[in-house]
Amino acid sequence: MKLTKGGHAPVPTSLLTVVLSWQSDDAVDAHALLLSESGRVRSDRDFVFFNAPRHVSQAVTLDQEPAPGTARLSVSLPRTESEVSRIVITGSVDGGAFTDVPGLVLTVFDDNRPVAWFEVADSDSVQAMMFGEFYRRDGQWRFRAVAQGWASGLAGIVTEFGVQVDEPGRGRGAPDGSSLERRTPAAPPVLPPNPERADWHPDPRHPGALRWWDGSEWTDSTRAAPSADARHCPRCGRPRRWRVFGRPAPCRECSEQIEEYLRGWRGRAERVLRTVGPRGPDWDMLWTALRFQRIDRAAGLEVLRPVAHDHVERAVAFSFADGIVEQTEMDAFDHAVAELALTGPLIEDLRRRMQRGRMLTRLRSGELPVMRAPGLHLDPEEQVHLDVRAIHIRQLARGPKLTEGRLICSNKKLRFTGVDTGTEMPWARVISVTSESGRVAVAATSARGGAIFEVADPDQVAAAMEGALRVAKRLALVPGRRDTRTIPQEVKAQVWLRDGGKCVECGDSHYLEFDHVIPISRGGATSAANLQILCRGCNREKGARI
Repeated sequence: MKLTKGGHAPVPTSLLTVVLSWQSDDAVDAHALLLSESGRVRSDRDFVFFNAPRHVSQAVTLDQEPAPGTARLSVSLPRTESEVSRIVITGSVDGGAFTDVPGLVLTVFDDNRPVAWFEVADSDSVQAMMFGEFYRRDGQWRFRAVAQGWASGLAGIVTEFGVQVDEPGRGRGAPDGSSLERRTPAAPPVLPPNPERADWHPDPRHPGALRWWDGSEWTDSTRAAPSADARHCPRCGRPRRWRVFGRPAPCRECSEQIEEYLRGWRGRAERVLRTVGPRGPDWDMLWTALRFQRIDRAAGLEVLRPVAHDHVERAVAFSFADGIVEQTEMDAFDHAVAELALTGPLIEDLRRRMQRGRMLTRLRSGELPVMRAPGLHLDPEEQVHLDVRAIHIRQLARGPKLTEGRLICSNKKLRFTGVDTGTEMPWARVISVTSESGRVAVAATSARGGAIFEVADPDQVAAAMEGALRVAKRLALVPGRRDTRTIPQEVKAQVWLRDGGKCVECGDSHYLEFDHVIPISRGGATSAANLQILCRGCNREKGARI
């Protein structure tokens, strides 16, 4: 969309590229200021320019090697912190005025596709100019063309928006108070340990100071090295007060700064945790921001503790929604627990539940153990997968008859041997095996061929029998069954959000499960309207009732 001065247009919330182009050999620099609701920067670190080319949040990055006749800025709107309401794009001319720069055009690109552009015509005889700004409106981002000059130059613009300049040509736009005049220091050749990790390291050029390594190169951000003297704060170096028993008190200034920063950081971390989980570049960037602020990881983990527990509870409930726990889900659970440093009885219970779910899934898929069966005559090439004590329940006219014995499952058939009775059932006659009401029910091709068994662990026995049936028939247990039970991720998320991540019956937030209000066995659909969140106790009490 072509804009004129004062015009505005919506832009996609994505990674955008701002390109300033002109038709001469003049040197034009582009800059950006990240402003809060007050219309001013939160600190001098919100000024991105040639001596501080990258914002700590990675929301704005200046291209230091653009093509001739251009200046480029990358603006990542998804990474822009919630406290930032505007991103102002400015520029300055080195040794001249904008009236001497012909063909000046600013273009906003989204994936190499221009979404907004305007020609900066009738420029004033000034050395600095505000070209435009990105701003939030009703939860969306828009861009406004401004083209307003500043007679007082670059220092005048940055001072207007709250960047402190101590003296002409000298400012604190970069973290170390670097000059507003362009300088390109030679990068120290020394690489830090773990060069792929952004962190503070001893400055190779200035002993006694720390320099920020951004993961690819040394930056201009420096700070004093922490003091080894316990009487001084290891973060800021200020003297600390001492308590009665000889222990240093926390640094009051740092404690207040850390608490204030973590309030905003927690909101960003919660959004990342709930959308993509504890992995990926956005998650890594959160901890990079903490390291830049010299805040211990333990402090960040502590403020995330409640939402971290909610995350693993949600992950476990989602894994069990269709009764299948894949190895990738088990690995994701272990990774989340380790990344979030979660411990305690609740986490161990969830881990045991995941491990059991994974074990049952492997049994159902046909990964069966092979065991010895002493005293049992086996057919050629027959292998026993299950041998447990069981009670065979038969419904007779005068009531149920209970027979104690052994339930044996092999790759050929299903056997039950009792004191005075015994039955065999080849897998070809078996239709399905289910665990219902604490018992194992076997459905067969004939009415009299079915059987019901009471065992100590019906879920494990039923899983092993399902796996043997699957292997014997070389097909899914019941065609279409898995597709019917599987709950799409978006449906899980919708139900979880609607029920608040708590049991709808008792309000408990632990050991949660997805329950079909109308069971699948009675024709219930796998839809958000027919699903609810129940804790394990309430779900077992409900059973197959409607």
